Amino acid sequence: MGDARKQSELLPGTLDLLILRALVPGSMHGYGIASRLKQVSDDVLQVGESSLYPALQRLLLNGWVKAEWGASENNRRARFYSLTAAGRKQLASEREEFDRMVEAIRKVLNMA
Repeated sequence: MGDARKQSELLPGTLDLLILRALVPGSMHGYGIASRLKQVSDDVLQVGESSLYPALQRLLLNGWVKAEWGASENNRRARFYSLTAAGRKQLASEREEFDRMVEAIRKVLNMA
C-alpha cells in the first residue's frame, strides 16, 4: 500500500503525558492538541477523538487541566484546555517515570 505508515499504538498512560506536554506552551482545543501531537511526531502519533476526549476528561477530573469555552480559529465554539499547577507537577512526575521506563526497556533490548 505505497508509503502509508503504520499507526503506532501508545503505551497505556502515555497519552495523558503527551497531552500535558502539548499544553505547556498554552491553552488549546482538542483538535489543536491532536494536530500538534501528529505534527511534532511526523505523523506517527495520530490520536483519535475516541481516545483524546476521554483522556481530557480524566485530566479534568484529576485537576491537571482546566477548560473554558472560546472560539476556535474558524469561529466555532470550542473547549480550550490549559495546564493547572497540579498538572505541571504531574507532568514532571510522569515524565520522570516515563524516562525511567524507557531506560529500563533500552537496557533489556541491549542486553548481551
